[in-house]
Amino acid sequence: MLDWSDTKPAATPFASGLAPSPADATGLGAIERGAARVTVDEKRMINARADVNQLLPLKYKWAWEKYLAGCNNHWMPTEVSMQADIALWKSRDGLTEDERRMLKRNLGFFAASESLVANNIVLAIYRHLTNPECRQYLLRQAFEEAVHTHTFQYIVESLGLDEGELFNMYREVPSITDKAAWALKHTQSLDDPAFATGTLASDQQFLRDLVAFYVVFEGMWFYTGFAQILSLGRRNKMVGIAEQYQYILRDESLHLNFGIDVINQIRHENPHLWTPAFQDEVRGMLRDAAELEAAYGRDTMPRGFLGLNAGLCEQYMHFIANRRCAQLGLAPVFAEAENPFPWMSEAMDLKKEKNFFETRVIEYQNGGALAWD
Repeated sequence: MLDWSDTKPAATPFASGLAPSPADATGLGAIERGAARVTVDEKRMINARADVNQLLPLKYKWAWEKYLAGCNNHWMPTEVSMQADIALWKSRDGLTEDERRMLKRNLGFFAASESLVANNIVLAIYRHLTNPECRQYLLRQAFEEAVHTHTFQYIVESLGLDEGELFNMYREVPSITDKAAWALKHTQSLDDPAFATGTLASDQQFLRDLVAFYVVFEGMWFYTGFAQILSLGRRNKMVGIAEQYQYILRDESLHLNFGIDVINQIRHENPHLWTPAFQDEVRGMLRDAAELEAAYGRDTMPRGFLGLNAGLCEQYMHFIANRRCAQLGLAPVFAEAENPFPWMSEAMDLKKEKNFFETRVIEYQNGGALAWD
């Protein structure tokens, strides 16, 4: 997590008390000849007046460390063999109808979701996050989202699935459409050419977007999908897909923690944004997201299968939502819930998200095979 000792909240929303111009925020403005060199104290997460093209001196070392961790964890889906999965998928008795339904809808949700997240990074977050070391990580994350989209293309192609069906589920399956539409409204406002941070309302809207995509999309909704596929892998089914999902899970863990750190850093520098009313609104967002995910679980697993059903996934989402609240310094939104899937720690222990890459990076940084013991 963050070390708050090296940063101090500003007395005003901006270091100088004035909002920066759009050119200052983008780094595309005219070069100011003979301008003073950037100092650490001038750098801020949002609404910075410092030159955003100057990476050094670093202010947020945690962002740079996450960029380096992401680089060390490079992998490509084509490194994972799909032969066993292809044979199992083609076998008449390889998977039950319920498992096939879950797998196809799971792939359908993720296939579009990775693109939606990438669009949010490129079209919204990058424009308004005025810190170069954080932008450096966003560039790495955008590449990873492309790799994840490549993964689903590779799976669809390998199994011979209907690509039109899978990649259009976000528009044709209501439980998936509802989630995408819920999150997209936050990006749509930030992508408006007239939108600019610098006011209480716009800065809070930017925070809503960060919560929607980092905390909900990547930090809650993806986790049900991971549990579904990894449960198959534990039973020695679709092991190639499960291995790729484990790589994606590890990437998403870093994405989530970066997003949490960004939100908390903005809170720290702009305490006037984190009002009691806004905190209640964020808690409401997490509660609504958990309800949408429960509906998705009922749709993808109407009868459930060995070790997994919609009720357990709803309980898991309550557990995850409360964890996300704690990471944001908020009161829980649900009664205390036990983690119904303790075996998920075999892939990634939720209690150790912030330390995961420090302790496991060598094991898979070159895409080596993962053990399912």
